[in-house]
Amino acid sequence: MADVAAQRFNQAKQPFATFDESKRRIAATSRFMPGGVSSNFRLGMAPHPLVFERAEGPCLHDVDGNRLIDYYLGMGPMILGHNPRAIRDAVVEQLDKGFLYGGQSPLEAEAAELFCALVPCAEKMRFCGSGSEAVQAALRLARAATGRKVVVKFEGHYHGWFDSVLVSTAATPENAGDPKHPNRNPGSTGQDETAWGNVEVLGWNDLAAVEKRLAAGDVAAVIMEPAMCNAGAIFPAPGYLEGVRAACTRAGTVLVFDEVITGFRVAPGGAQQVFGVTPDLATFAKAVANGFPVAAVAGRADLMDLFVSGGAVHGGTYNSQPVSMAATLVTLRTLADGKVMRAIEPHGRRLMDGISAALKKAGVQAAVTGFPQIFHVAFGLTAPAKDYRDLMRMDRARYVRFCAALLKRRVRALERGAWFLSATHDSLIIDETLAAVEDAAAEIGAES
Repeated sequence: MADVAAQRFNQAKQPFATFDESKRRIAATSRFMPGGVSSNFRLGMAPHPLVFERAEGPCLHDVDGNRLIDYYLGMGPMILGHNPRAIRDAVVEQLDKGFLYGGQSPLEAEAAELFCALVPCAEKMRFCGSGSEAVQAALRLARAATGRKVVVKFEGHYHGWFDSVLVSTAATPENAGDPKHPNRNPGSTGQDETAWGNVEVLGWNDLAAVEKRLAAGDVAAVIMEPAMCNAGAIFPAPGYLEGVRAACTRAGTVLVFDEVITGFRVAPGGAQQVFGVTPDLATFAKAVANGFPVAAVAGRADLMDLFVSGGAVHGGTYNSQPVSMAATLVTLRTLADGKVMRAIEPHGRRLMDGISAALKKAGVQAAVTGFPQIFHVAFGLTAPAKDYRDLMRMDRARYVRFCAALLKRRVRALERGAWFLSATHDSLIIDETLAAVEDAAAEIGAES
């Protein structure tokens, strides 16, 4: 206990971190890359995007010499922590054998077999390059199987940045419309309206709305995050997933779970294992390969076989690239028995409780909800959100200031509210984090 107290004291006494070199480099790179980044989701960071030199375990090391406790975890993938030796060794071994074959590798076959053994819905699967691509593959299969065009999605659920699904992911009170009949809001300028013309939007956790819409018999697919983890950590209401599953079966509609965040993070079989509801198809990415660009679509064999016998096209030069497959196989083997998720759980719960307590002490109203492996902090809410309409009441600006206050204290938390944990976030790291949280909460609390 004395060592922990000393660590907390030393952490609190450090001067605030500065990020001048990152700022300089981002400005310089902006001459060649818009915003100095290769993804819009890396903009809007407080105080600005950062540049990193290396990463190890639960920490990042930036070009200003700061060691930052990391809860971005690459925006979700790094469930085993940064740069784990077993993955590094497997990747180096494969590098000696080749980078890209334009064909299959034994690693791909082993990884696919293990994947299907772990995921409840996965009678068959295919690898992809990104979660956005996997979603497109799933929706193509659903339309090919049913001969229908309409896809139902839900407010606040994110399924990738492509024109066909980037709809109503970040609605505002001004443009959301009637909760029972939400407006369809494109997520970007420049989107082709014809690409999402057959996408309809409902409010999540409203089973009656889904049953009513599916009764017409013209919906190809219902796609959802089985637990809403992108905009905020919201669990399905009791009986909701089961009810949607039954409604899809009655209507001949393909049920698709987007498990890009929850897959291989909350359980070896994802949220479908946790909640005991099996979709027809599911998409995966992020934690499946611990930082390598690997995604997957999986599901019923009769649907997946449409890629071979039904004229549904699925391609990708880098799908199942052997180096990435080496990382995938090690990751899946490590996660297969569930011990990693169970080991994260007490640390995640302690962190959730500690954040709640620190914010309450500072007089900051917030709801901390979700899984221990991926949870969400929503400033301004007095109770856990039930759907995206509840999340629209969050005080996002104040939460971003909280993240900036944490970053000064060398803790990096994602500005949208999500906190990802890895197997390397141990008790001492949680101690250090909570010391920073207490100070940052007091700073934010002093605003009011």
